[in-house]
Amino acid sequence: MNRKIRVIVVDDSALVRSLLAEIINRQHDMECIGTANDPLIAREMIRELNPDVITLDVEMPRMDGIDFLGRLMRLRPMPVLMISTLTERGAEVTMRALELGAVDFVAKPRIGVSNGLQELATQIVDKIRVASVAQVRRLTAVPAAHAGASAAHGAPAGRPPAAVSLLGRLSTEKIIAIGASTGGTEAIKEVLTRLPADCPAIVITQHMPPGFTTSFAARLNSLCQITVKEASHGERILPGHAYIAPGGKHFSISRSGANYVAVVDDAPPVNRHKPSVEVLFKSVAACAGRNAYGVMLTGMGADGAAAMREMRDAGSYNFVQDEASCVVFGMPREAIAHGAADEVLSLLQIASALLTKLRGGSEQVHHRI
Repeated sequence: MNRKIRVIVVDDSALVRSLLAEIINRQHDMECIGTANDPLIAREMIRELNPDVITLDVEMPRMDGIDFLGRLMRLRPMPVLMISTLTERGAEVTMRALELGAVDFVAKPRIGVSNGLQELATQIVDKIRVASVAQVRRLTAVPAAHAGASAAHGAPAGRPPAAVSLLGRLSTEKIIAIGASTGGTEAIKEVLTRLPADCPAIVITQHMPPGFTTSFAARLNSLCQITVKEASHGERILPGHAYIAPGGKHFSISRSGANYVAVVDDAPPVNRHKPSVEVLFKSVAACAGRNAYGVMLTGMGADGAAAMREMRDAGSYNFVQDEASCVVFGMPREAIAHGAADEVLSLLQIASALLTKLRGGSEQVHHRI
């Protein structure tokens, strides 16, 4: 039980390798057992040392981090924490890495790397701890590269058939609220790609830093039948649209007459998170009541659990991802412990169960578990 988390650092920068190793070795519960300046060296080191976690840079000589990650997750799946650059290109590549199976990422600064990484030390080691207990799955096929925000909404290969139209039978006051953290980018994709173009409005908080949610929303928008975008303060929340909390900002909803309106603000972190699922779910409980449907997906910690119970107490119907399909079961476990769940389902069951519930309309009885 007291065995340290064994980490290999893979980065082409000698300075970054040294800094990450120092940060890791300062922790009582982890150790850097090796560093590599390119993936080919890392491959041999992984075979020899069998680490618990690796940290992986993207841009490296001989083989870039994304190619290496794809091969690793097919042949020898293991927890990987990406070390990304905070650029538009870095954000797009990071989304690709998460799609291939990386557990999470840390955005390193382009300048002032030494001070910047030291400031991120707590975040880095916290994410290594999460990665060490994450459920990692073998990559059976490499997904096609993200087509970008300009891609048409035609169905990409492998996407499920279009869901049956809903809107004619539903009140436009219906709203779906989704919360997620570690592993959530792919979990959210699995839910949204199975929803029809005219489904109720969807509001989403995924724990993510500034600079990455634009690329995340664009990627989803190119894959989904609904329109997916970052939320903007004051805009009307419309059916057939999904709104993602901007990285580093809180996102909630308010009412303006019969309409829902997005509220984006720069208030302090809640439950150590910004954006916080708690903030979004509390506003949905207050504004939507029985018109709301809650979804709690994979993630570490307890953010949103108490507010999801508030949603249920206000009349919402809530779905929680089960342990077997989570990368990390923390947030779903806490939601269940708070009595917030109406149904606990595998990730691949959530969209169809949600559609079934929506087709039942407001007259369907809410059976509680």
